[in-house]
Amino acid sequence: MVPRRFSRRLIAIATAIVLFFLYNIGFFSGHNRQWRPHFTTTTTDIAPSLNENGEPAPFCPPIPGIEDVLVVMKTGVTESREKVPIHFQTTLRCIPHFVIYSDFEEEIEGVKIHDVLRNMDSAAQKNPDFDFYHRIVKYGRKGLEQQDFADEANSAIGKPNNPGWKLDKWKFLPMAQEALRYKPDAKWFIFMEADTYISWPTVMTWLDQFDHTKPHYLGTETQIADVIFAHGGSGFVLSNPALQRASDEYTTREVELNKFTDEHWAGDCVLGKVLSNVGVNLHFTWPIIQNSDIGELDEFTTDFYRKPWCFIAATLHHLSPIDIEKLWKFEQKRWRDKNKRLLLHGDLFREYIFPEISSQPTRSDWNNMAHEEQPFAKTFEDCRLICETQKTCVQFAFREDKCFTSLTPRLGHAAPSSDAKSSWIISRIRDMTEKKGLCRKPDFGDF
Repeated sequence: MVPRRFSRRLIAIATAIVLFFLYNIGFFSGHNRQWRPHFTTTTTDIAPSLNENGEPAPFCPPIPGIEDVLVVMKTGVTESREKVPIHFQTTLRCIPHFVIYSDFEEEIEGVKIHDVLRNMDSAAQKNPDFDFYHRIVKYGRKGLEQQDFADEANSAIGKPNNPGWKLDKWKFLPMAQEALRYKPDAKWFIFMEADTYISWPTVMTWLDQFDHTKPHYLGTETQIADVIFAHGGSGFVLSNPALQRASDEYTTREVELNKFTDEHWAGDCVLGKVLSNVGVNLHFTWPIIQNSDIGELDEFTTDFYRKPWCFIAATLHHLSPIDIEKLWKFEQKRWRDKNKRLLLHGDLFREYIFPEISSQPTRSDWNNMAHEEQPFAKTFEDCRLICETQKTCVQFAFREDKCFTSLTPRLGHAAPSSDAKSSWIISRIRDMTEKKGLCRKPDFGDF
């Protein structure tokens, strides 16, 4: 016979286990609860748990204010399965509220991808740009053709021969409306694409400098004709009042604005024009929000109106899934080992880019983006000699039988099946880095 006190203890333990199980499968959660990978919040004074590979398990640092944000990712059917999944394990892992909009409704790893064009005006959907859309709605992924995946170089007017790219411009205004409907009480709406990386503690610390009750439109400044707007792929931010104004304008003038969209080639430009029309002008944010990837960053540049080194680094663009995973792991390590949550451009160079360069200071099939042509060099070794002779030269590259040097270092990119060969003078770059030193305080730009 089991003693009564012991029996009660067993019942209590069993009840706790059942309640815990029901909670974790969503029994007590909201009816629209979206599946997401499990994450844990931890602090630096707790030893990290290890995953099955013996590596520190992923965790989520405290991110004050993130519960008041809706993260909005824009993608398309031709890229979503390749580019979106990595975000569930990285940039979206610690985000309580996110939504993904595309031109095709489907489910990827248990997450619903929403068709943002489904409620568009039927007259607008008669536009030839929608031929691709109607085909995939009718046939699903079986309707995709080889040419739909063909890429082309980005021209002055984008990629006009790519059907998915031509359709993309139509997503921005419906996306603004749908995001507001999805979470009308969000203080901030942060828009990104599937090749965007966002440092969340950095972004949220930055946004804390702004009044979310006022109309704010934050992004990297871009211009087409007379329209200044935030570059979409770099990521951009709208406060609730700003998004409300844009949504109301689209509701009131939908037919007119669809015609305006038809006449333009960039949807982010269209959204910027609509915001300008309702009195919400762009707040310039370079280099905080970046249109560059890791290889393109020039953290020592003096060519623009701001010097990046002490500015916060909130977003990067044009990143592959591997790049996104590497950056996320880099930030995880900073958080876990040193409790560093704010990311500056100087940190990014000193802790990520420079170690990568130093690990292999001469690389074949690599373009480090050196750009000053040296006409008298005929070989790679000639190029090296010229750079070493010029005291301010820190990197060089020999490509297409030409020598190029630079006064500031960049990591660059792999250039497979090419004759490109690149090298860096590590001692000089180290001296430049030490001269820059640590920043006394982070630069958040203007408010």
